[in-house]
Amino acid sequence: MMMHNNHPFHLVNPSPWPLTGAIGALVMVSGLVKWFHQYNNSLLFLGTLITLLTMIQWWRDITREGTYQGLHTLSVNLGLRWGMILFIISEVFFFLSFFWAFFHSSLSPAIDLGSSWPPMGIQPFNPFQIPLLNTAILLASGVTVTWAHHSLMDNNHSQTTQGLFFTVLLGLYFTLLQGYEYIEAPFTIADATYGSTFFMATGFHGLHVIIGTTFLIICLMRHLMNHFSSSHHFGFEAAAWYWHFVDVVWLFLFVSIYWWGS
Repeated sequence: MMMHNNHPFHLVNPSPWPLTGAIGALVMVSGLVKWFHQYNNSLLFLGTLITLLTMIQWWRDITREGTYQGLHTLSVNLGLRWGMILFIISEVFFFLSFFWAFFHSSLSPAIDLGSSWPPMGIQPFNPFQIPLLNTAILLASGVTVTWAHHSLMDNNHSQTTQGLFFTVLLGLYFTLLQGYEYIEAPFTIADATYGSTFFMATGFHGLHVIIGTTFLIICLMRHLMNHFSSSHHFGFEAAAWYWHFVDVVWLFLFVSIYWWGS
């Protein structure tokens, strides 16, 4: 039964999903440790499954609240926008720590690194091969997601679908190329400070690309179910903001770690 309030805010009902999400995250991280040390990934699969089921059901509930129950008023929408902005700012500082570690070691390499950068014995990637292609892919995906957003604001359903589809496709292509690059890498995360900073920075960026692609896939599904209108589509807008953030981080990674750092 719907309750009518004399305020524009959304007071959420008790939900099991924060608890199941926390359990899924705990099991997944424990599964990662077990996989690394015992080469058994069964616990990791269980944690991933719990997390995925939580995501599906939690997003379903939020979609119902915002699309069908009309609970995402202008005030709630403003709060969601500020929440997303603060989340992206926290992500900026997250990546800042990796860049700090990289420049700390590369600008003044310690004697342990042979006083050179990259350290002796490390063969870095050619920045003008896969990294440059990945840069072009992400820049193109930034164009397609903007195309989709403007088409949505113009109530152009088919072009929004096309723009979102191509953005998802480019995100998946980027991830495949990054995976191939990791398989072919001539060094590992255990190879001096270079290996650890390289794989931590690019690996977490790759994870963010996967998360952003997941957001955009959900947005594409919701768009096909006519959940968005020209004036009510913050779910898509938040995904687009996140995708642009991922683009910008990659540009800094390409210039500093792949090009200058090599």
